Amino acid sequence: MADIGKLLWPKSVAVVGASSDTHGLRGRLFEIIRSHPFAGQIFPVSRSASEVQGLKAYPSVEMLPQPVDLALLIVPAAYVPEELERCGRAGITAAVIFSSGFAEEGDTGTRMQQAIAATARRYDMAVIGPNTEGFTNIAAALCANFSPASDPSAGPLTPVRALGRGQVSVISQSGGLGFAFLDRARPRNLKFRYIVTTGNEAVLEASDFIAYMLDEGATDVFLLLIETVKTPEKFKRVAEEALKAGKPLIVGKIGQSEPGRRAVASHTAALAGSAAAYRAVFERYGVIEGRDFDEMLDLAAGFLACGDRLPAGRRVGICTASGGAGIWMADACAAAGLDVPELDMETRAALDIHLPSFATSQNPVDSTAQGVQKLGYAQFARLVARSPSVDGVIVVITARRSAFLEADLPKLKDLARESAKPVLMWTYTLPSERTVELLNEAAYPLFTTAHGCAGTMRALADYRKTRNHLLRSVEAAKPHEIGRTKVAAMLADAPAVLCEYRARPLLSAYGIGSGETGQLARSADEAVAAALSITKPVALKVQSADIAHKTEADAVVLNVAGADAVRAAYDRVVAAARRYSPAAQIDGVLVQPMAPPGREIIVGVNRDPTWGLLLMVGLGGVLVDALADVALAPVPLDDTAACSLIGCLKGAQIFGPYRGMPPADIGALADLMVRLSQFATDYADGIDAIDLNPVIVHGEGAGVSVVDALILKCDPVKEDRGAVA
Repeated sequence: MADIGKLLWPKSVAVVGASSDTHGLRGRLFEIIRSHPFAGQIFPVSRSASEVQGLKAYPSVEMLPQPVDLALLIVPAAYVPEELERCGRAGITAAVIFSSGFAEEGDTGTRMQQAIAATARRYDMAVIGPNTEGFTNIAAALCANFSPASDPSAGPLTPVRALGRGQVSVISQSGGLGFAFLDRARPRNLKFRYIVTTGNEAVLEASDFIAYMLDEGATDVFLLLIETVKTPEKFKRVAEEALKAGKPLIVGKIGQSEPGRRAVASHTAALAGSAAAYRAVFERYGVIEGRDFDEMLDLAAGFLACGDRLPAGRRVGICTASGGAGIWMADACAAAGLDVPELDMETRAALDIHLPSFATSQNPVDSTAQGVQKLGYAQFARLVARSPSVDGVIVVITARRSAFLEADLPKLKDLARESAKPVLMWTYTLPSERTVELLNEAAYPLFTTAHGCAGTMRALADYRKTRNHLLRSVEAAKPHEIGRTKVAAMLADAPAVLCEYRARPLLSAYGIGSGETGQLARSADEAVAAALSITKPVALKVQSADIAHKTEADAVVLNVAGADAVRAAYDRVVAAARRYSPAAQIDGVLVQPMAPPGREIIVGVNRDPTWGLLLMVGLGGVLVDALADVALAPVPLDDTAACSLIGCLKGAQIFGPYRGMPPADIGALADLMVRLSQFATDYADGIDAIDLNPVIVHGEGAGVSVVDALILKCDPVKEDRGAVA
């Protein structure tokens, strides 16, 4: 592995293509590097100038007076492969390639980008880019970029009074947006360590820098701006390491809309994956999505200030001196999925002593201006935080004037140091610069929007829950009845498409739909015999690898009883299948007992081109496409993850008591999902998709019925047999 440390912490730097013209990027790059107190040596390399901005220039890296650690290449794209080769021969072990015009511009650019990667491998070089804006190592005062945000006139790289004790690092595939985080965070006094923009990621990708920074241990919060993940398994590995270490990854995933995906392809020649699939993976590993700069910086501020004091749940206590602002915050909390419960009587009694008669202690605690003037924000927050009814506290303040907070500062510091629960602050007036400094000094994040504050509290609670779940061991479901080796052999011998009668024996080995196999009939007489052996109304369904959607073919007949009716149903199913697809190979008709009624859903597994196999649960069974209410998660899942995924459905309330129906058997549904996820995991190399649709969830204690099943195998020359429902 190339040494990223030599890239981010060089002792000497060569700027290849340096210029004295500070109106152009080549001159700006050199000027910005020299404008900060980087302790290492800087050498300009120029073919056309003997001096650059007052320093002696050298015609080539091979002519430098000493070996250097890092080369910054800002030359036309056509010359980059040759220049990188020279760097390798000169013993330079790291490079940043600013030039654009590579894989984002077609075949010729792609070949040049491949040449860059080959050279980097040959010389074991750590390379950022191409098509990057560079990086900043703030601790080393090295601004190897041409961003206006790095200009000394834009402000200091490190705040005088930083929020909390931690540091933020930015890793962004977009150059301009990466440095914008630093610029936008300046008024909030966040302390940054690195800003790295990775561009096309010909060699090093975002995950490599996350891994390096986790090992280094100096970054506490990561802000990521990504268009696509180059190596999914590497990303999942570092995301899991970050979650275990309690170092949150806050991600802005761009390219989720159709116009956005087109822009991604033209910008970095990368395909943006399914937004739902990315979200599923993010949720599994505690990666927190942000929708814009402000939201991501709100989240970073919350984590920096709270450290390991994360809320144990979603219950929030609100303190306010303004009744209207308190109601507004309560509404924002509800919108964020937080609970604002009425406080316990003991806490209310302790509060009421200090409140005027026209105030209220129920929650939100409206102390009124008189109450706050008497006791201060800190003491009200302390009393609310003691309540067993809440997991965190939001204090609503006016931060325009700093005098009152100045007087309350010692108590605020004591509260931040002593409280085991997080305390966040929202100001409904614009804050003064002094107020921000005071609150940062006391280790409080200050939010200027109610939704940003509430959303951060929700993210803190969810992160703790996800991290605790990951740290617990997960016991996987095991196959039974027949061994895994036998299932693998059966799957290997099966055709590319396993319709229901072929899929069920494999799934039954994992306890999936074991009692609903049915019998395959190849004639009307066999169908009658099968139905008579079942002794209750039956369903008849065509079995053909060429007819994935039996209901669309009208090749299903339900609730059939009696020999004559079964015989007629058999003929009807076969005739409908022939009409729908005259060339289809029909293996027979499956005769099964009718399942009792219940809630119809779909449970399936599909292979995402980026993330691999994801389990899906959705409402509606055969109507799933119309309802579009589905949730995804990477396989495998345990019971907790399965129940959580069910709860993500917009219509999850139908699993409770609903229109006279008893609560659904959520435990049985979760168990089915766990078993299916383990089946998919065990045979991941051979499976492209699994479709259990519909699955009927019965009343509590009555289990689930798998009504239909389909498995598609991975096949490099797979025929187009239609999508799985």
